[in-house]
Amino acid sequence: QVHLVESGGGLVEAGGSLRLSCVASGTPFKGGAIGWFRQAAGKERTFVGAISWTGGSTRYADSVKGRFTDSRDNAKDTVYLQMNSLKSEDTANYYCEANNSLYYGPDLWRYDFWGQGTQVTVSS
Repeated sequence: QVHLVESGGGLVEAGGSLRLSCVASGTPFKGGAIGWFRQAAGKERTFVGAISWTGGSTRYADSVKGRFTDSRDNAKDTVYLQMNSLKSEDTANYYCEANNSLYYGPDLWRYDFWGQGTQVTVSS
């Protein structure tokens, strides 16, 4: 069992930046990929980005490419999502999701564990 806790959300003006963190505890974390998803009010949860277990490979949704960056520090069991040039449409609750496989893509069903989320609100 993996327990995930997100933090770093908040209120920011359009064009600003935030860095989200996802700390994992429980069974060894280093072997799993981490995905970031977001869910706006009244909408489905959608893929934002993902990072492989080594941290050497990442994937991003087209809507955030060039603005968001995934990184991880396995020594701290932590994954980060650096979000720059934020837009009002980035407003959502952001979740990190983990799996015990090598998969690091946009399919939500492939992830086994998730946190409670952290709210990001971008004012225009």
